[in-house]
Amino acid sequence: MFKKKLTLIMIPDASGIFKQMKVPIASLYIGGTLFLVLLVAGLFFTSQYFTNKVAQKELIRLKNENKELSDKFEQMRWNLAEVEDRYSELVEKEITLRSAFDLPEIDLGERQLGIGGPKATPVATTPAHESAQQAEVELDYLLRLSRFELEKYDEIHTALDDLEDRLRHTPSIWPSKGWYSRGYGMKYDPFTGYKRMHNGIDIANPRGTPIVATADGKVIKVGNQGSMGKTVVIDHGYGFRTLFGHLSKYNVKRGQQVKRGDVIAFMGSTGYSTGPHLHYEVSRNGQRLDPRKYILNEK
Repeated sequence: MFKKKLTLIMIPDASGIFKQMKVPIASLYIGGTLFLVLLVAGLFFTSQYFTNKVAQKELIRLKNENKELSDKFEQMRWNLAEVEDRYSELVEKEITLRSAFDLPEIDLGERQLGIGGPKATPVATTPAHESAQQAEVELDYLLRLSRFELEKYDEIHTALDDLEDRLRHTPSIWPSKGWYSRGYGMKYDPFTGYKRMHNGIDIANPRGTPIVATADGKVIKVGNQGSMGKTVVIDHGYGFRTLFGHLSKYNVKRGQQVKRGDVIAFMGSTGYSTGPHLHYEVSRNGQRLDPRKYILNEK
């Protein structure tokens, strides 16, 4: 079959001469095959060319995007480092607060448990991926630190609330204006001339001078008490009680809640007294104490 020839007849116009030529059939097959091969190769290389062009543009875009992300993650890491520094300052302040208010310190091991142990090591792939992983690890680290520290500040807040309540209920001011006439301890009795225990302090001033509660508390007694005459007793909690004697007039009732500075009575000379003055006592858990040690303000 491939040895046969194909006769081609070319018919010109009216003035021309007929021409014919014989072409081997094998040549037609070979030519057609070469054409198809060249056509496919041309299409393939053209496709590869445009694909490479697109891939290069995409690669350039991804590289630029990768660099931009790397820069952002690097900035984020710097920001996280600054946050970590500020956290360290908070820890120092927390330690200072605990020391100032005599609160128990946090054991280093407990603080390490609070932050969840050592930092994880990120698996490196691309620079952007590595930066993202590192930023994620540090962010998780700081979040755990902040949660732990927040719990500790809540503990301090609760402790300070308790301390504030305790301070509000601790006698700490002068109960009245006047002259400090007699102190706490073994003193001469003005009536007998002999020394005897004086369980409070005396403050002298004209009759009717206002007398105030020296701390928050509840009035548990209003009435006469032997040699103390008219008396007011306040229970402040935490074991503290205060007594105000030789009063001329009451300004509170039994069971009434009072605040530090509230006027509870007025100075007088009732009971065992040589003149208008206030007898003021402080006791804790039933033991009488020197009231001067619980007076922090100046008269």
